[in-house]
Amino acid sequence: MSPTSMSRSTSPRRIVVVGGVAGGMSAAARARRLDESASIVVLEQSAHVSFANCGLPYHLSGEIEQRDALLLHTPESLRAALALDVRTGNRVTAIDREARTVTVATADGEDELAYDALLLAPGAVAVRPPIDGLDHPAVHSLRTVPDLDALAARVADLPADGPRRAVVVGAGFIGLEAVEALVARGLDVELVELANHVLPPLDAELAPFLADELRAHGVGLHLGVSAREVAASDDGGAVVTLSDGTRLPAEVVVVNVGVRPASDLARDAGLELGARGAIRVDADQRTSDPHVWAVGDAVEVTLAVTGDTGPVPLAGPANRQGRRAADAMLGRRTTPQAPVLGTAIVRVLGLTAAVTGASQAALARAGIEHEVVRIHAAHHAGYFPGAQQVHVVASFAPDGRLLGAQAVGREGVDKRIDVLATALRAGMTADDLAELELAYAPPYGAAKDPVNMLGFVAQNVLDGTMPQWHAAELDDVLATRLVLDVRSRTEFDRGHLVGALHVPHTELRGRLDEVRAAADGRPVAVHCASGVRSHIATRVLLQAGLDARNLSGGWISLTATRPDLPLEGATS
Repeated sequence: MSPTSMSRSTSPRRIVVVGGVAGGMSAAARARRLDESASIVVLEQSAHVSFANCGLPYHLSGEIEQRDALLLHTPESLRAALALDVRTGNRVTAIDREARTVTVATADGEDELAYDALLLAPGAVAVRPPIDGLDHPAVHSLRTVPDLDALAARVADLPADGPRRAVVVGAGFIGLEAVEALVARGLDVELVELANHVLPPLDAELAPFLADELRAHGVGLHLGVSAREVAASDDGGAVVTLSDGTRLPAEVVVVNVGVRPASDLARDAGLELGARGAIRVDADQRTSDPHVWAVGDAVEVTLAVTGDTGPVPLAGPANRQGRRAADAMLGRRTTPQAPVLGTAIVRVLGLTAAVTGASQAALARAGIEHEVVRIHAAHHAGYFPGAQQVHVVASFAPDGRLLGAQAVGREGVDKRIDVLATALRAGMTADDLAELELAYAPPYGAAKDPVNMLGFVAQNVLDGTMPQWHAAELDDVLATRLVLDVRSRTEFDRGHLVGALHVPHTELRGRLDEVRAAADGRPVAVHCASGVRSHIATRVLLQAGLDARNLSGGWISLTATRPDLPLEGATS
């Protein structure tokens, strides 16, 4: 939508905001900063109009000690600072679009409130999965302050010398944060996920790093199964029965399997919804009614790269949408909403996982041609103490444009994903990543930052300098190609692919005839630990006239992707 030019005299004088937290409060605050004379009423059905829901797990763990630190504002503080009329415990039950009124249920009965401009920020509601026994007192969720209070009280009541067992159903972002918090509180945790790997938005090849970290902290994983029933146990706790028949005893059960848009009010008012039930809005957050705007978890957005539409429950987009909606309501110039990248990050005990843009699975579903690049680089200069490996997977279009990236590691993940998210927004290519000038000193980065390295590798792949093969092709590779392992003798002896020829990359130039004889006309599939030494080897082979390809991500990616590798030698 083009920028509006409504004059100040025609701006709405009665603004009603339904719902607080990120989107609603951002809109209300922005509207007040733009117009001191407007009447702005915020109606929030819960007792808390502005709280840090992303911080809830960290109070449960004890990392955020004071619960009140999560309560960012109260009706009183908002009245004092912004002259907002904030009414908690007020639930909007209906919208009369013709009369421009909302019906409000309060503790004293029912009220009717008129508006010139209405903003809907109803958020999302937790999906209630088909599990029998969800009313058991051991069962909790973790989305609101009352959820947190109930769960924290349940954990606090557990005896120090008795069983302290928890089952978390759902291994998404919130589920993993709940696992981390419960481990920190000393509980034995079992994690249940219907998908075949933890954190389903993450590419499957990176998830094993998280799984290993969870297991290292004693978390039991039950992947590819669902919870069917929560029943009372003889000792006053609960037993969670899984679809494979496994029975997990627990004193605490946390269920977080996703959310859906809280769009019932909009639907009942006849506002247009998208295919997935989210409120459909234009580039200025305006709904199908010219006097009604909507923001936050309940609205439909367009995803960058794939063009898919649907809700994306993230605080960052919700805040920006609130600001944009207020500008539009008050006749200000707006910056139309850009497609959402879906950038997200989570800490999983000692690891961090982050995503931005389209995953490999999303690109495949959309039928978008792409090339996948993998690196395993140190987060700062390797010679400086404490260097940690950052595992990065990125997808590029044939013309070099970055389409999406994901990373897992102990340090430096947030920095790289933020750079790559910015690159995505700017439409950067592999060439641009290679040329980025990023801050470098040994404690912070490297002269060739992992982002630069990603660009270098992508350049080589896209221009044909480094033909590559992928872990998913292993069965065909073993059947049709010579596997050349160019790692050291020590690495090779720890475990190698059945039938692989071992030639350390430093010896390759003097043993080309041996490789040529072993290949016997077949292509050569080269690999090392991470893909760096095998890149050198692949270039040697190509220039010697052999048909050679380098394993993307090397042995690290191969073993993460294929735990069932056909190996010879020791595997310790």
